[in-house]
Amino acid sequence: MGIFDTLLGRTKPVQPKLDDLFALPSAAVTLEAGTGFRPTGSGSVCFRPVEGKSFSDVQKDFQQLLNMSAGSGGGLPVEVVKDSYGFTWVVESRMSSELDTLVTDLHAVNSALVDNGFGPQLLCTLVAFRDEAERRLGLVYLYKRGTFYPFAPLQGERRDNALELEAKGAIGSDLKFEPDLSRWFPVWGAPGL
Repeated sequence: MGIFDTLLGRTKPVQPKLDDLFALPSAAVTLEAGTGFRPTGSGSVCFRPVEGKSFSDVQKDFQQLLNMSAGSGGGLPVEVVKDSYGFTWVVESRMSSELDTLVTDLHAVNSALVDNGFGPQLLCTLVAFRDEAERRLGLVYLYKRGTFYPFAPLQGERRDNALELEAKGAIGSDLKFEPDLSRWFPVWGAPGL
């Protein structure tokens, strides 16, 4: 970015940081040991949709790739869902013991978008967890910040802030957590959670 861009207030889009997702499997072990939350096998990628054939082609390509991967590994077909805010979610479900494969597949979606110039459209990735009491917890990865945060929804669009802080404390330094709590955005109705 040049001096004129700075003076005129123009900024470059922040490029997503993708490889931090691979820290999730070891953090999941730590989370389970500390809180009893286990992966459900469900994960999703959220992005802003773009009109046009090139974006549509990329979306078809990663859907085919993930459906082939799910078919060979016993997973369910990939779902593409639009939420009430107009964002698109690619949702994948696998066996709960296949977190490594799930993370690899979610990373493939992210990489396909970035490699084809759609990195600025990426918003987050979410991996779902539950405990024996059926409480829900999502670990959300913010691409542009390269950080994670826990999200624990309750009935009626409320969240369990104490559980979120407990999960963060249990995981500790296994993940890079978002230090600004105001960026721990609620992802109400996130598919897969």
